[in-house]
Amino acid sequence: MPPTLASLVHHSALKLTVRAGADRLDVPVRWAHVSELADPVPYMEGGELLLITALKLDAEDPEAMRRYVKRLVKAGVVGLGFAVGVNYDEIPAALVEAAEEEGLPLLEVPRRTPFLAISKAVSAAIAADQYRAVTAGFAAQRELTKQALNAGPEGLLSALAAQVDGWAALYDASGAVVATAPEWAGRRAARLTTDVERLRERPAPASAVVGGPETEDRVELHSIGTSRRPRAALAVGTAAPLGTAERYAVHSAIALLTLTTERSRSLHAAEQRIGAAVLRMLLAGQPDHARAVAGDLYGGLLDAPFRMIVAESASASAARAHAEAHARVRPAPPTGGGAPAATGTGGDPLAALAEVVEAAAARSGEAVLVVPDGERLVVLAADGGAAVTACTEHAAALEAARAQAVREQRPADEDELVVGLSAPAGPIAAAAGYKQAEQALSVARRRGRVLVEHEQLASGSVLPLLADDAVRAFADGLLRALYEHDATGRGDLVASLRAWLSRHGQWDAAAADLGVHRHTLRYRMRRVEEILGRSLDDPDVRMELWLALKATATEQP
Repeated sequence: MPPTLASLVHHSALKLTVRAGADRLDVPVRWAHVSELADPVPYMEGGELLLITALKLDAEDPEAMRRYVKRLVKAGVVGLGFAVGVNYDEIPAALVEAAEEEGLPLLEVPRRTPFLAISKAVSAAIAADQYRAVTAGFAAQRELTKQALNAGPEGLLSALAAQVDGWAALYDASGAVVATAPEWAGRRAARLTTDVERLRERPAPASAVVGGPETEDRVELHSIGTSRRPRAALAVGTAAPLGTAERYAVHSAIALLTLTTERSRSLHAAEQRIGAAVLRMLLAGQPDHARAVAGDLYGGLLDAPFRMIVAESASASAARAHAEAHARVRPAPPTGGGAPAATGTGGDPLAALAEVVEAAAARSGEAVLVVPDGERLVVLAADGGAAVTACTEHAAALEAARAQAVREQRPADEDELVVGLSAPAGPIAAAAGYKQAEQALSVARRRGRVLVEHEQLASGSVLPLLADDAVRAFADGLLRALYEHDATGRGDLVASLRAWLSRHGQWDAAAADLGVHRHTLRYRMRRVEEILGRSLDDPDVRMELWLALKATATEQP
């Protein structure tokens, strides 16, 4: 405890006597200061015991003393020491009355007690208090380190909560509560997720103090990690502001958690390299080798059905589609290259997705394999597990945000996400699952969707795929000559072709649909062949023409 006026009064060597404000002696004293100025307030910081002899004061003037004492109280002076036997044989009644009125403790200092002795006593008490705080802080640091080594973050939080006489909580990179101490603090910690999310948007290191009826106490939030984007956050709740010893304990906890986090990043990078090797083996049709390499790290993931997730940023996806359209080169399987995905998203949609699925898997205790691959992210996650659910929910939230931006007529995010999700697969069918995810990704790209599941394609129709601009351009070019012919009024070749194809080449049925003679229809089909320079006997030609008619059905008159 810092020195108080009461501790100075009880100091046997000082012989101080209380003349006013006896009920306010428990206030801490930050320093003892001597000043004979008529107005020492400009030189006060608050918390001082002011020592005077009234050399330049009219201490017997009641009005002057009231003004003097009022200014001292307003400046935060906690006590006034008056030396008797120097300028006044006793403390003037006007000063005593003014101190009583304002509630300012007034101490009588005997002539044989020098002001220096009071200053030394205050300084020694402050130094002793600081030494106790530092000693307690080092003891807390040792205990926190011991708990962190023996029991991990949970043990560290328990020790920290005991040190600050409050509670503590740890949040992961997504802002979700990872652990609390004591256990009853879980509900309080959960109410602070919005504040933690705001803290994560600030460059590390960052801290904030929150409180109010919702938190029931004073809570300090601190970011954890050395990267620009925090890897975790620590909350410390107490009934009152932290003292020096408690502050040492909190800072030690932050340092230990940062070391744990940075070590986890190194392990995470190593796990990603192993995961990339496991994925390459699966795609190469070597499930047994993949199991051997995965061991306990990913082994459980390969014992049950899993889903493949392939994701790209919208800009990278568009560039890839352009390159494939011109080069007709199939994307290579993942190589595991690129930086780790979750070292700080910084606005990167792939890193944000990696954070979401990894945090969800960690909270549920399930394994997940996340492989950054240049401008792609490949994820292998348990079918029906928390990671897949978190991925679909994240995509739904992005879709909703995009729709909201459209409704509000404002631009959406500069770089969005495109995700393909495979059907459930096993280790033997991993390559097929990856291909399914790629196909779903391609459809999501064309449809302007955030996420498409391969199962949706299998249960739906191929016709929505015709909405692609490249398909429409092909169809327009293929049928343009027929539309131009019909525009001259010399026949109805497009409608005739559509009727004939819809009737699978049956002349009578198609002619009846058109209301013309079958010979007229035969003549029109010959004209179609002449104009297009292609034979309708070729099934591929009939297929292309039918799809072209479907693709242009809503665009031509």
